[in-house]
Amino acid sequence: MTIDIRQETPADYYAVEALTREAFWSFWENDRQICDEHLLTNKLRQSKDFLPELDCVALVDDKPVGHIIYSKSRIEDDAGKSHEMLTFGPLAVLPDYQNRGVGKALMLHTFDIAKRLGYRAVIIFGHPDYYPRVGFRRAREFGITTPNGEVFDALMAYLLHDGALDGISGRYYICDEYWELSQEGALEFDKKFPPKEKYVPIPISILYERLTPTAKAALQSFGFMSLKTMTSKSEDEVSALDGIDKEALSTIRTVMRENGYRWGGTQC
Repeated sequence: MTIDIRQETPADYYAVEALTREAFWSFWENDRQICDEHLLTNKLRQSKDFLPELDCVALVDDKPVGHIIYSKSRIEDDAGKSHEMLTFGPLAVLPDYQNRGVGKALMLHTFDIAKRLGYRAVIIFGHPDYYPRVGFRRAREFGITTPNGEVFDALMAYLLHDGALDGISGRYYICDEYWELSQEGALEFDKKFPPKEKYVPIPISILYERLTPTAKAALQSFGFMSLKTMTSKSEDEVSALDGIDKEALSTIRTVMRENGYRWGGTQC
């Protein structure tokens, strides 16, 4: 399969939003009615932090099958100094083309552009067992936290050159558009596209039924409602819980795999 990558143009907007909708249709928690990543893509293009030079589409046989969009972000250190960074997302790939190198190709292509433009690093919230395979490292290694001072494995950094984050640490902020989404807005925006059957998340109870009471109690500390949200925690984070042993980890991997989800270092 040959993957061609080029900068997105206005003529691509609808097709890109449609493929983003398909990619994320089943990526949300039970208290939401619909995904909002296609709306986010639309809003990011209008943001002051949007970076059109890093806004790229992946094509196979001239068909858009993937998309990556970037915006400026920042780290604020304890002295109040701001250090400009990058973030991307949504990174969308049509379901039929997932696990075929499209997402990785989009990342590596845009990383090269970002290096030439002089940016330091790309920092994301993403699948904690997948992105390290592309070169991302835990943000905690660099003393980077959420705005609330929290650290978890899904917050990761990719250095665009050696020593890019030397002497830089602090709280990480992304642009406002990520936080200004609403379910009402997503439902209204979704009317642009053909009707689609509502996605019903797979309840995490199907995993709990296969675990010992001790392991079940340990996982319940996360407060997850659907199986999909397990992908926000790395295998390291789960294995560190009291009550999680090798048998429990094996069961989690099996249940996730049976339901089409990548989870754990050996599953990505």
